[in-house]
Amino acid sequence: MKQFDFLVLGSGIAGLTFALKVAPRGRVGIITKKNRAESNTNYAQGGIAAVTSKEDSVEMHVRDTLEAGAGLCKEDVVRTIVQEGPARIAELMELGMKFSEREIPESHGAKELDLGKEGGHSKRRILHAKDVTGREIERALLSAIAAQPNIRIFEDHFAIDLITSQKLGQPGPNRCLGVYVLDKATGQVETFAAPTVLLATGGCGKVYLYTTNPDIATGDGVAMAYRAGAAVANMEFIQFHPTCLYHPKAKSFLISEAVRGEGGVLKTIDGVEFMDKYHPLKSLAPRDVVARAIDSEMKRSGADCVMLDITHRPKKFVRERFPNIYKTCLLFGIDITREPIPVVPAAHYQCGGVLTNVDGETGIGGLYAVGEVACTGLHGANRLASNSLLEALVCAHRAAQRVLNDPPAKVDVKIAGWQSGKATNPDEQVVISHNWDEIRRLMWDYVGIVRTNKRLQRATTRITNLQEEIQQYYWNFIVTSDLLELRNIATVAELIVVSALQRLESRGLHYNLDYPKADPAWAQRDTVVRKER
Repeated sequence: MKQFDFLVLGSGIAGLTFALKVAPRGRVGIITKKNRAESNTNYAQGGIAAVTSKEDSVEMHVRDTLEAGAGLCKEDVVRTIVQEGPARIAELMELGMKFSEREIPESHGAKELDLGKEGGHSKRRILHAKDVTGREIERALLSAIAAQPNIRIFEDHFAIDLITSQKLGQPGPNRCLGVYVLDKATGQVETFAAPTVLLATGGCGKVYLYTTNPDIATGDGVAMAYRAGAAVANMEFIQFHPTCLYHPKAKSFLISEAVRGEGGVLKTIDGVEFMDKYHPLKSLAPRDVVARAIDSEMKRSGADCVMLDITHRPKKFVRERFPNIYKTCLLFGIDITREPIPVVPAAHYQCGGVLTNVDGETGIGGLYAVGEVACTGLHGANRLASNSLLEALVCAHRAAQRVLNDPPAKVDVKIAGWQSGKATNPDEQVVISHNWDEIRRLMWDYVGIVRTNKRLQRATTRITNLQEEIQQYYWNFIVTSDLLELRNIATVAELIVVSALQRLESRGLHYNLDYPKADPAWAQRDTVVRKER
């Protein structure tokens, strides 16, 4: 058994920030299922929203967030995160994070932060590092982690399930005691024990056929927490990013919202602008509106995509502001300074998750959740662009302070090792890959940007059958990372559908044609799902 004071599942901005803050007080184990830099953070192009300019204010940022969240945000949580953001950004910069700067006009070379603007924001407030902000954050945090002797990273280790006092038959309130983890290199399942476990596993984009997320985003943390008895909230609110590059060879490449923030215009494949029909802010409307508008235009015309045009901006500006997008599109034969970019909506961000307070505390003692895996009430029914990295930073800091100020009591319990029983090696991998594809396709077709009761009920029937098949497979065969991910996406798919069927209205990212209007009775009401014991 491997023993630590703190266990962190995930190596994105939330997990690494928490690990750095608690490391002076104990041994930290970071478990990550690929390499340490592979995380949703690493792929975040846009940036971090925070109030750093004299023209901006906390009140404006709070108002923009509440407006985007469509009556479901918790205002006290929004206020806390927005107020504490600038101090956390300053800490990140002290660690060596370099945000893009620009020369102040007529100042003889003095510089200031180059703040970007994105849909739903009333002011320029997005700190960015060109269009590779996440990669820069990950670099700064990982180099700080490398200098910490108390932190050990376990790469290619897959967390299977949380170990709780309830599972071990202990009396008293349920507590998290550790995790069973698959070492992918050896195929062995190891026991990791710690009085504090942080879920920082990111989101669940791979539950859908088209996603901007990397392959790791299979909703593992939500599925594990749900199986352990934690409450999961608002999983019907999946944000579809309106603009993912549409190209047969491009996999999950996001065209940042900042492209529209800098003047990019959405058009049909015939070159006709269409966003003015849907919202007064046109191409800068909130993401849910833009994604539905694109979905509607594609369905109406039968086209496979729409176009995003920024060719009217100076070539030099486009190349310098979006070097990564420019280079990547060029690899696929698209010069974005001369021709529009073909785009489609794709699953991007889960606004729901494991129900927590602003300090990351779940309903299970010793178990914390921070970042996209958690549902704090910041995002409500629709996340405001670039608030996600902000939430991860602030809540990771608060979770660390909470644990350090009120450390959990040590529990002296014997944790049994993993039992494989009579499990054998999987006979046919095709079963796993088939079920994996089927879940992702049915979620895209039936539980996508626009839903109906009939589609949701169809999805329920299919997922129930698939769950039975997967459970049988799980108990009969030795676990592999593919099987574990399939089990998790099936669980998360079920949670999304169950939540969507509960909410009898359309609000934010959840749009049901059978209930096309928001119901005031559902404002400030979370859809909460718990596993029946």
